[in-house]
Amino acid sequence: MPQATPYDAIVIGTSRGGKFLPIAFAQAGRKVALIECDHLGGVCVNVGCTPTKTMVASARVAALARRGADYGVHNGPVSVDLQAVRQRKQAIVEEGRSNYKNRLTAAQEATHGLDLLQGEAHFLAPKTLEVQLTSGETQQITAPLILINAGARPAPLTIKGAECVPVLNSSSVMELDTLPDHLLVIGGGYVGLEFSQMFRRFGSQVTLIERQPRLLMSEDEDVSEAIAELFRQDGITMLTGTTPEQVEQRDGRLHLTARTPHGEQQLSGSHLLAAVGRIPNTEALTLDAAGIHQDAKGSIQVNERLETNVPGIYALGDVKGGPAFTHVTYNDFIILRTNLLEHGNASTQDRVVPNTIFIDPELGRVGLSEQEARAQGCNIRVAKVPMTQVARAIETGETRGFMKAIVDAETHQILGCAMLSAEGGELMTIVQFVMLGKLPYTALRDGMITHPTLAEGLNNLFLALDA
Repeated sequence: MPQATPYDAIVIGTSRGGKFLPIAFAQAGRKVALIECDHLGGVCVNVGCTPTKTMVASARVAALARRGADYGVHNGPVSVDLQAVRQRKQAIVEEGRSNYKNRLTAAQEATHGLDLLQGEAHFLAPKTLEVQLTSGETQQITAPLILINAGARPAPLTIKGAECVPVLNSSSVMELDTLPDHLLVIGGGYVGLEFSQMFRRFGSQVTLIERQPRLLMSEDEDVSEAIAELFRQDGITMLTGTTPEQVEQRDGRLHLTARTPHGEQQLSGSHLLAAVGRIPNTEALTLDAAGIHQDAKGSIQVNERLETNVPGIYALGDVKGGPAFTHVTYNDFIILRTNLLEHGNASTQDRVVPNTIFIDPELGRVGLSEQEARAQGCNIRVAKVPMTQVARAIETGETRGFMKAIVDAETHQILGCAMLSAEGGELMTIVQFVMLGKLPYTALRDGMITHPTLAEGLNNLFLALDA
């Protein structure tokens, strides 16, 4: 057996957390191996946040152009050049990759302690990996500290006939050069919602199929119904409580059989997008060889310090399950850097995870929803203000949606909020930091906020609690 090359630490994967960890270890004087089997930068830069939000921006411009007359601005018919949208997206992706590659190269030159191994890794033993390099060679490496950041990928569609027809996922749908005539979207979660509105704004007919009785079942009913109404206004057909059962291709069209609350329904479209969740990239790692525990979905199990059942082996980001957000991965990096390099005591316990769905208007969410707070038996007060009562929203013609906050009736602490509004993610972040600072809601009720801004609406939102 060949001798394994020793390192102080090994990092598998280069998504947001994984790409910063090896640099931090190298700058601390550790000898580090970084393994990447695909493009540098992981999902977010290449097929996740960066490209999708770039295309969402193009779709928003198309929607605003069609609304020009509402603002007294007249133009001709609006059309979308999907190839140009894709090229813009790809240019921004390439820039992100290049920026990280330059940063990695600078760290390598400055420290001489960071090796990039491009290939696929699998465990031979708890602290030993074999890497199948893209060059065709193999290399064995070992370290007392291994950090797994292998990410996740779109789950396949498993209905009858899916293996025999072209099925798009969240990555491949962004590579289309021609606009779908009619896009069928299976799945009403974050991915399904964002792509449904995007392609509707590009000019496609869109039908959204969701198994649950309403969109976003984890949200309060008023939030999910408001989003459904937005989509109806945008001309998106939604079938909730509907289970897709079979798909086949005939005469150049895709024909989907679905079971609805009213019986069987036949749907026809030019393209089919599966937005049915994500699965962790753990199969190729041969985790059993290291004795690393996984759950039934294949996600790596970790404790509140992100350590697996095998001492010295950690997992971060999507590969460990839980909310699949880039900011979670980055916070995982902060925890690991704090504990492993700075000798701190950080953990995931009690961390508040925010999120934003980048539909238009955005849904920014943090903390407890109203239904979650009531289920926990909290004594709460609920504040809610429509965006039609926010001066900046009126002035900019962005009055769809509302602000909603959940407050502890006794302590006046904010327990959570839902901001369905233009820049909803930014508004949510203001509330999030008030929550992190453990300030009472009165800090936002009485604070001086610039007029006219969307954030000024927070004055009105929390003033509503005293009405």
